[in-house]
Parts: sequence; structure tokens; C-alpha cells
Amino acid sequence: MFTTMLVEDSTSLRQLVKNNLKDQFPSMDIVEAADGVEAFRKIDSHPPNLILMDITLPGENGLELTRKIKADYPGVIIIILTSHDSPEYREAAIRYKANYFLSKGSIATDEIIKLVKSILIREKGFVQMVQTIER
Repeated sequence: MFTTMLVEDSTSLRQLVKNNLKDQFPSMDIVEAADGVEAFRKIDSHPPNLILMDITLPGENGLELTRKIKADYPGVIIIILTSHDSPEYREAAIRYKANYFLSKGSIATDEIIKLVKSILIREKGFVQMVQTIER
């Protein structure tokens, strides 16, 4: 089972991304968290393969949370999904070991789906999920 965690404080955006992922990848397990504390708490009980992480979260910011997650779970793929599209945030995302950085302002949901699909293809055990969808 491929597990994706959505860490986003906006309920409507979290639901939009979740619904689109479920439409494209019905067998994907999706865990939601509205803030960093909830996300870190859920990681142990629902270890994700992939995390879509907002930067601006209540409590702990997404970059700091990314650093902590990568320290404990280096194999987790983290996509920073944020409205803060500046060189400083991109550099910070790289420094904190995020794998990808996508701007909410310039990205369509289909771009998220394309990126997730490419990640699933690279993760050898999950090619079946992509092949099933493409039939």
C-alpha cells in the first residue's frame, strides 16, 4: 500500500487534493493532518511514502517539520506545496531536504497528479497503481 500524507491547514485545499488523488489512484491510502503536531503524531501510526507539505501551518512551519521528518524517516518523499514561491523558500526547502517544491499559485491539480504518478513509477513496487489507472 502506498500512503500519502496531506499536511495542509486549509480544509478545502486538502479535500481538493485528496479527492483528485483518490480519483487517479483509488488504492492509495491518504492520511490528512491540519498542522505539524498532528502530522508528526500520525507518522508513526500511518508511515507515509509521500508527504504533500504546506509551509505555513499553525504551530510548527512545514520546513521545520520537513527537517524533523527527514531526520527520522529519510526515505519519505516530501513535496513542498506552498503559496510562498520565492528563491529563499526554494533554497530553504532544499536545505531542509524536501524532494520537490511546487507553488500553489502556478500549479494545477493535474501537475500534482503528474508528479505523484512519476514518483509511483520510480517506486518500483507501485508501478501497478499507475498501470491500472492508465487502462
